Amino acid sequence: MEPVFIRTTSDGRKIEVIGPNVCVDGKPVANSLVDLKVHPNREAILFTLPNAAFMAGPVVLTAEEASVVRGALAAAAPAMTDRIEITERFRAAWNKRNHEAGIE
Repeated sequence: MEPVFIRTTSDGRKIEVIGPNVCVDGKPVANSLVDLKVHPNREAILFTLPNAAFMAGPVVLTAEEASVVRGALAAAAPAMTDRIEITERFRAAWNKRNHEAGIE
């Protein structure tokens, strides 16, 4: 899989998405994003970097960068081909929708 370049840090290291991982200088640091709204240290992060929106391990990302990362991670995810897994995912989504609508 081709690496997806996100940006270069202030000290010259490249932040990329390689396969299912966010990497700094080719070394994996995270495999998912955390919204800053639910991050335990959000106040300190926002004080330091006011335009931060997401975290990928120790890497702070803006909303635009996070969008590129999410797209690259989604493209790297293997396609779902197992019929049982697909059926289970539909069943869970159906039940969640019914629960949110108040149908028990």
